[in-house]
Amino acid sequence: MITDQQKKKIIQIVNVMETGTPDGRYDQISIFADGKNGTKQITYGRSQATEQGNLKNIVQRYVNAGGKYAAEFSPYLPLIGKKPLVNDARFKQLLKDSAKEDPLMRTAQDETFEILYYVPAAHFFDQEKFTLPLSMLVIYDSYIHSGSIPAFLRSRFPEATPVRGGDEKTWIAEYLRVRQNWLANHPRKILHPTVYRTKAYLEAIKKDNWQLDKPLRANGVTIP
Repeated sequence: MITDQQKKKIIQIVNVMETGTPDGRYDQISIFADGKNGTKQITYGRSQATEQGNLKNIVQRYVNAGGKYAAEFSPYLPLIGKKPLVNDARFKQLLKDSAKEDPLMRTAQDETFEILYYVPAAHFFDQEKFTLPLSMLVIYDSYIHSGSIPAFLRSRFPEATPVRGGDEKTWIAEYLRVRQNWLANHPRKILHPTVYRTKAYLEAIKKDNWQLDKPLRANGVTIP
């Protein structure tokens, strides 16, 4: 069972991994050439939803909630993920302004990251009989960064998950090592620097911080 306080810390750490701050930068926009076929795309918000991924979900939730900028966002809904908006200055300004000025945009982001990322990660955690907070952090981080626990990475090491009789700590450590090697050698060089994520978690293992009851340093920030 992950307590509310542990969940809060897990989300704070992943926020730091994504935007450098425990609370997350709801108005942050980054442009990376990490879309389909190496195309540039917008990444946005507290945990950096992508234009070709779940950005539309956030904007749709915001519009449905009747946000301050709902009318101005509405014409963009059929376009998000269909037509590149990376060079649309008005759209990017709406993203920034709504996050800065309207709590409903922050709520829309929180709901999206909870429903589409944390809940599936928690389901994997529970289904595979993991129990430790650091394990949940590693799993949630993988869902945020890669959308899942990729099966092809799981096949690269022999340890089974706890539900199949494996050792939890061994599985997490091996998954991190395999994931780190994959990121460090990925054909998309933009992913190479993201090994700061796996390195931080491997360091937490060295410090026996499985309960997340000790400070954890992530992306240059220490979470107490």
